Amino acid sequence: MLYWAVVCLIVAIIAGVLGFGGIAGTAAGIAKVLFFIFVILLVISLVANAMKGRGP
Repeated sequence: MLYWAVVCLIVAIIAGVLGFGGIAGTAAGIAKVLFFIFVILLVISLVANAMKGRGP
């Protein structure tokens, strides 16, 4: 998921440089949403592993 967030961010940067503002804004928004979903799932995974008693 982090891979797709980075891909969308790169697309947004390229679109912004080329002057496609609408596409750049949309791609940046998608990248932001995917990044936050990744962070939330990471935190849930770390908490679940801590509750099981295993190390990372």
